[in-house]
Amino acid sequence: MKLKPLFAASGLAVAAMFLSAVSFGATPAQIDERVHVAMHQFYELNPIHKDLVARAKGVLVFPRVTKGGAGVAGEFGEGALRIDGKNVAYYSIGSASVGLTLGLAKHKEVILFMTQETLDKFMTGHGWTIGADTNVAVLSKGAGGAYDTQTLQRPILGFVFGEKGLIGDVSLEGSKVTKLDK
Repeated sequence: MKLKPLFAASGLAVAAMFLSAVSFGATPAQIDERVHVAMHQFYELNPIHKDLVARAKGVLVFPRVTKGGAGVAGEFGEGALRIDGKNVAYYSIGSASVGLTLGLAKHKEVILFMTQETLDKFMTGHGWTIGADTNVAVLSKGAGGAYDTQTLQRPILGFVFGEKGLIGDVSLEGSKVTKLDK
């Protein structure tokens, strides 16, 4: 079959792209600026977002998450955990998958920890996988849609917005979040 070499080559290309993103990560100052811009955009999407952020115990912001692949796909982004409006730690988010993925896209993610318990569990854990042991309500209708009150009562709210590019899958499920030493 001639498709195997194509999938192997595309998989290596995707792996190289994400390894270079990891090795040439953003500086804390660059992440801080990107987080500031992303939060401003998040507030403009829906008036309820300011109230939700004010009630959240912590806000994890990934202002630039890139996902791409051809058969083998990967995702990578860097961001910051904000508590009381200040960045207190830096994190990366990443995932990998094998399947019928084709394309490249970027988006932004905002994850709100609505209870102290969920924030503490996140901060004391060694790596955190969204969907594995978490109760995240993912709201990805451009993060500007109407949300029902039952969804907003969940302990962790995840928003995906600002999608650009061509790829069929934009989700948080299976993404691993890891603390960065910056």
